[in-house]
Amino acid sequence: MFARLFCWIMASALLIGAPRAWAEDGYDLWLRNVPADAAAAQQIGANARSIVGGTSPTLTIARQELQRGIAGLTGATVPLTATVQQGAILLQSAAQQDKPLVPTDGLGPDGYAIRTMTVVGKPVTVIAGATDVGVLHGAYAWLRLARTGAALDRIDMRSAPRIGLRLLNHWDNLDGTVERGYAGQSIWDWWRLPDYKGPRYTDYARANASLGINGTVLNNVNAKSDSLTAAYIAKAAALADLFRPYGIKVYLSVKWTAPMELDGLKSADPLDPAVAAWWKAKADEIYKAIPDFGGFLVKANSEGQPGPQDYKRTHADGANMLAAAVKPHGGIVMWRAFVYAHDNPDDRAKQAYSDFKPLDGQFADNVIVQVKNGAIDFQPREPFHPLFGAMPKTPLMMEFQITKEYLGQSTHLTYLGTLFEETLKSDTLAKGKGSTVAKVIDGSLEGHKLTGIAGVANIGVDRDWSGSIFNQADWYAFGRMAWDTDLTAEAVAREWAAQTFSPDPRVVAPIVAMMMGSREAAVDYMTPLGLAHIMGTGHHYGPAPWVSELARPEWNPVYYHKADKQGIGFDRTRTGSNATGQYAPALAKLLDNPKTTPERELLWFHHLPWDYRLQSGETLWDGLIHHYDRGVETVAAMQRDWAKLKPQVDAERFAQVETFLAIQHREAQWWRDACIAYFQSVSGRPLPAGSAAPAHPLDWYKALSFPYAPGHPK
Repeated sequence: MFARLFCWIMASALLIGAPRAWAEDGYDLWLRNVPADAAAAQQIGANARSIVGGTSPTLTIARQELQRGIAGLTGATVPLTATVQQGAILLQSAAQQDKPLVPTDGLGPDGYAIRTMTVVGKPVTVIAGATDVGVLHGAYAWLRLARTGAALDRIDMRSAPRIGLRLLNHWDNLDGTVERGYAGQSIWDWWRLPDYKGPRYTDYARANASLGINGTVLNNVNAKSDSLTAAYIAKAAALADLFRPYGIKVYLSVKWTAPMELDGLKSADPLDPAVAAWWKAKADEIYKAIPDFGGFLVKANSEGQPGPQDYKRTHADGANMLAAAVKPHGGIVMWRAFVYAHDNPDDRAKQAYSDFKPLDGQFADNVIVQVKNGAIDFQPREPFHPLFGAMPKTPLMMEFQITKEYLGQSTHLTYLGTLFEETLKSDTLAKGKGSTVAKVIDGSLEGHKLTGIAGVANIGVDRDWSGSIFNQADWYAFGRMAWDTDLTAEAVAREWAAQTFSPDPRVVAPIVAMMMGSREAAVDYMTPLGLAHIMGTGHHYGPAPWVSELARPEWNPVYYHKADKQGIGFDRTRTGSNATGQYAPALAKLLDNPKTTPERELLWFHHLPWDYRLQSGETLWDGLIHHYDRGVETVAAMQRDWAKLKPQVDAERFAQVETFLAIQHREAQWWRDACIAYFQSVSGRPLPAGSAAPAHPLDWYKALSFPYAPGHPK
């Protein structure tokens, strides 16, 4: 016992006192294995004295993760043994054993069970799965419990994902840039692949597997045809080989005109037999190199991208042709529903529904339609997309944006777990009360077996992976809530904070409080009361509600807020664009009436006079200003709360967050002042008592220019 304690003390001293090649810079994400306090370390050590089980590549990774984690937390080396000992962890895969100690029925290929029990008279912990990957997920779950201070001597849990496909979508380009990426260049070094496979790829796989993410789309939806050449297929295959033991498949975005660009076909008409034959041959080529290739993601007839409509064919025609090519190999097609056309005069929020609703039931059984969480474009707040609940015969896949294109990009602390939860728990009323968006995408509402959820990744080559420490929480929240849509944003924030900083409640509680209020603060200082898309155009950085001169109406912020002398907001009721009519009748009726529309979405659905009375009793104009004021003050409060944590947080990460919060506060004030200056110029109204005038005249804000904003193609 003394020797064990001495080893732990010495290891802890070395870990704490020795200089590290990299300090606490965020690279370790939520997988940090730093010394636990004495009581926690003793508990972990007592329940993890040895590891017993499997030698497959995946089970070897599970063992290594447990050894690495336990050593970091306790300072003790955990041996591998062939026999059961007291306090051992037993890894049991039904794929490797006929009779696992813990039943694995119902867990599917990814789920796991963890149980503390007695085996041959000795108390042990069994981590079981129907497959080796399930066991790996269980190993990460056990480590999550250990890092967050949970009791390890009485575990009895089973967990299986609600959704089958849990994917990251990388908007990474072949030249190393990342569209809407705020964490540096792409982590895919296409130039050096397939030969050089750096350790960051493995660490990427570890992070994703720890959350249960089981797929990654390697390239931008604005795809280049070169991604389908033999050279790039080989590069993708090299990554697939690395990711396979972690239960992660690779997918590729494809450009619709690839047959024309790569091999000189005269058309890309999906009903042309030559085009179908080309895609079948290409699929065969890919699967020869990557036997478990997941399939294709397609952006077509959207924002200038080519597609089947160029040949007077439907989205279903295009998707089904590709689906036929990959189906013999077990592949799928994810067809994005993000479409709007420059020559369509209808409300942009209606166009995806108008295109896809008539196609319900026409898609092949290995096609899933990928729908953004809202009908416009990843705004700080949007009502859920009307397609959810409107296509009962078609599997729909959620698309969230983890990278914060419209939410402060890399520097604003705006925790997206609350956005994910808000959307997933929204009730479509499609089949009565309780027809939530989560039940649409997990297949339970209509009995679909093909289910999916995707997040547009925020990952780059920055040491902290995501552009800031707190942006890591959005990646984490996406993965955890993709696995279990019933998880709350607050519970996930607690897990993340405990693993990323410390399980000490004095650290976790204030950090979680900051996180849980942060996105609402951004909504307040950016787009309160249902406003949307009033960001700077192109780069989407900063406020620009005055922009009105761009060629396409829906590219202009004035299109979305329609502020005039009389009032503000977009009338989407039956007397306006009738976008409300795309929702279930019971919900449409509520949304048509401003008094029964959730106030947070008021100006999304209604154009209202400045004197309209809000629930608080104040006028719409005064309430709008007070929301802007509240957003700025909330960020100031976050700064004060973070400052109090200085003694408990390492210097490097504390300084980054402190600096970014200062940037956020400055930019929140800018948002507030610029928007008020503009809306006051339109409304002619005085500010309510106690609200300060903008720091500069409107023309000063209009003159600001950002030609080299990151994450935007030049």
